[in-house]
Amino acid sequence: MWLVVGLGNPGSKYEKTRHNIGFMVVDRLAQRAGSKLSTKKFNAHFGSCVIAGCKSLIGKPQTYMNCSGDSVQPMAAFHKIVSTQIVIIHDELDLPFGSVRIKQSGGHAGHNGLRSISARLGGGDYPRVRVGIGRPTHGDNVTGHVLGAFNRVERANLEAVIERTCDAVETLLSQGVIAAMNSVNGQPPVC
Repeated sequence: MWLVVGLGNPGSKYEKTRHNIGFMVVDRLAQRAGSKLSTKKFNAHFGSCVIAGCKSLIGKPQTYMNCSGDSVQPMAAFHKIVSTQIVIIHDELDLPFGSVRIKQSGGHAGHNGLRSISARLGGGDYPRVRVGIGRPTHGDNVTGHVLGAFNRVERANLEAVIERTCDAVETLLSQGVIAAMNSVNGQPPVC
């Protein structure tokens, strides 16, 4: 069993922000699988489905980004899912918008959602699907950029980015992390 989690912040205020790209991808994965995130437990909205032939739980923590581990760890523990079978989908400042990369494991690189998950799981031994949102083009207001809405060009390409990210998750689940990294990581950004 896999646990696929998209990171974001709950509520309409954050719904269409760059920081919520993980939520957007999980919503699309659920749609593709004909599933609904109708179960509310472990401070999350989640559901079960089959993704690329693999039995999976998919979820969106409702704890706010900085406390994502308070949702992910209890959900994984209850369902007896080991950390190497937990896939975290998150926004990535250090990748240009439209890039999708898979990482086998690692540190949090300053991402507070990953920091929380790693702290609660006792390490960073879980795969991630990193979705590039780029850095601010003017100034250094990272918080404003991350919590801001997508610009016109990004909005025009957002659907393609979400679809490519879903494809990457399906490849990871069906072929394994290393094969997925080899397949996905060399692709140029969507736009």
